[in-house]
Amino acid sequence: TLARCELGLKDYENAIKYYTEALELNPSNAIYYSNRSLAYLRTECYGYALADATKALEVDKNYIKGYYRRATSNMALGKFKAALKDYETVVRVRPNDKDARMKYQECNKIVKQKAFERAIASDETKKSVVDSLDIENMMIEDDYIGPKLEDGKVTLKFMKEMMDWFKDQKKLHRKCAYQILVQVKDVLSKLPSLVEITLQEVKKITICGDTHGQYYDLLNIFKLNGLPSETNPYPQIQNLCVIVLNHRMQLFNGDFVDRGSFSVEVILTLFGFKLLYPDNFHLLRGNHETDNMNQMYGFEGEVKAKYTAQMFQLFSEVFQWLPLAQCINNKVLVMHGGLFSEDGVTLEDLRKIDRNRQPPDSGPMCDLLWSDPQPQSGRSISKRGVSCQFGPDVTEHFLEQNKLDFIVRSHEVKAEGYEVTHSGKCITVFSAPNYCDQMGNKGAYIHLRASDLKPEFHQFTAVPHPNVKPMAYANTLMQLGMM
Repeated sequence: TLARCELGLKDYENAIKYYTEALELNPSNAIYYSNRSLAYLRTECYGYALADATKALEVDKNYIKGYYRRATSNMALGKFKAALKDYETVVRVRPNDKDARMKYQECNKIVKQKAFERAIASDETKKSVVDSLDIENMMIEDDYIGPKLEDGKVTLKFMKEMMDWFKDQKKLHRKCAYQILVQVKDVLSKLPSLVEITLQEVKKITICGDTHGQYYDLLNIFKLNGLPSETNPYPQIQNLCVIVLNHRMQLFNGDFVDRGSFSVEVILTLFGFKLLYPDNFHLLRGNHETDNMNQMYGFEGEVKAKYTAQMFQLFSEVFQWLPLAQCINNKVLVMHGGLFSEDGVTLEDLRKIDRNRQPPDSGPMCDLLWSDPQPQSGRSISKRGVSCQFGPDVTEHFLEQNKLDFIVRSHEVKAEGYEVTHSGKCITVFSAPNYCDQMGNKGAYIHLRASDLKPEFHQFTAVPHPNVKPMAYANTLMQLGMM
């Protein structure tokens, strides 16, 4: 009863706790497994959700909600064929269930689309969207009064105007968006997979975690921390930021898009600053800068709604060139996910990664985007169903082998916006407060000073945003029904 109550109140962590206790007393209850699977789905533990749904069906092969939960888990993991098989079962048993039929049809469409893409693929080098664009001759209509690049270049004036334009929920002209994407692709493609920087003397770097399309919270970060800049002091942008007297770099650690419904505004702002200050503003790839995630969690739908399918394809190309990790002063390694499924990975291995692709299902590139720390030693199967979870001994061994002090990663919601684990050797930072308008968490960012690299944590809370719900552009399959 307690577990059902917590589930109804959307307290999913406690629901998981109580269903786990219930299963210890009654391990043959399919309903308990299915309901805990739902709680895991809500907390994005898709690997655990899949395992529980499968267990429910082992207990009772006729329990239809088990098929529904398993299909949803597989969809979240991008395993569309497996999901389709379970949706077929649900529709066969419940032919009048409109929600199930809609999900079956949507999943079937994705499976066919993937098959078509494989069929037309060839060994030839894939043609870039850039080759089919004629940006120079794109017309900007006379009635467009928004920001424009100056002689095709991003300037500070343009960035200020664009941020205010976005704040008013206005759309940047497609020509300007294409100009930014083409130029940032060129900049990113010249970077290594492991970016190595040295902070000199009084410099500091600010590390931000996931922003997930929460544009108004991104503006708040700039207000609290100052805008990116190459000079001292930072410039002021109307009422959006304060003057900061310290010269510092900024690093955004992946998952810029999806979930939040202002992902286009977030990513174009971040890309604009990368063009403006290429040596002082750094971006790393997250697991949501990938096609499968974008298809399910909203970014693809948002780009198509605000612009075109062609522009999403260009975003996809650009994402593939985002670096995977950054090393600061040869002492601190930053990545979105975490450490590796196998021992012995070195910084040299990271330098050698061919990143211009969609992430593989295993290996160092996958781990950098997907893995999570755990309190116990060793490694275990990931709660997400991708990569692994790694313990304090894994962290210690990796740091010793590579002569590093600690790692900074993101990828997980934290109630305080950050968390320090593994005896201070593994730090998580998450910068999307009140994630998805429902988690109630704080956001945070970290300052590292060149003098000692001691992390300083700065917390902040969510700010109001226009009445557009998170996941507004997400695939309908990710909107869980009542089953």
